[in-house]
Amino acid sequence: MIESLGALHQELAGVVLVGRELPDVLTEIVQISRRAIPGAEASSITLIRGDRAFTAAYDGQIAMDADELQYQRGHGPCLDAGRAGELFVVTDMAAEDRWPDYARHAAERGVGSSLSVPLPFQGATIGALNNYATRPGAFGTADIRLGEEVASFVAIAVGNAESSARASDDVENMRRAMASRAVIEQAKGILMERYKVTPEQAFTLLTHASQRSNVKLRDIAEELTATGVLRGS
Repeated sequence: MIESLGALHQELAGVVLVGRELPDVLTEIVQISRRAIPGAEASSITLIRGDRAFTAAYDGQIAMDADELQYQRGHGPCLDAGRAGELFVVTDMAAEDRWPDYARHAAERGVGSSLSVPLPFQGATIGALNNYATRPGAFGTADIRLGEEVASFVAIAVGNAESSARASDDVENMRRAMASRAVIEQAKGILMERYKVTPEQAFTLLTHASQRSNVKLRDIAEELTATGVLRGS
């Protein structure tokens, strides 16, 4: 286990970014992440390209299994962290009500709790660092701090690795991500004003509407901002 923030920085600084394939770099980083975050029994990196999300690297099969459950449904903490740029802690997967269908299946596969940290890059969000544990309540303040440090480094690594080969695609993806995040924030503001709720509660209302109607979160947000109507409410 990596014992301190300083030790984490030292390990990350030793990751060679130049002249390597991105999957190799991310695999090394996710292994460091799993060792660094005390509560993590498995970790993964989700990248989002336009409307497509995929696991770019993982350490621990439970992480891949939980990620796949979210991709199949089109929602879940890692996906929503990557889309909305928000950090999500699931303290007890068996009692989680923000993503009830996903949470039920994840709990059946042994996931007790999770920590999903967005990957910020140049004002957009390009994915998420996902951490999973078999026991509830595995992730605390220290885990969050370390997760945010790793997530920042992952974003830099992705940006560096892809800057030349995918420059035009990255620009377009960043624009889409920024537009998606902006409309989600606008929709949250409408719900906060309408129902006098917190930002997290407003986001939960959006995710529930997305799940009930099987419509993408961004589309739910766009419809709300355009018409004032929250689908399914």
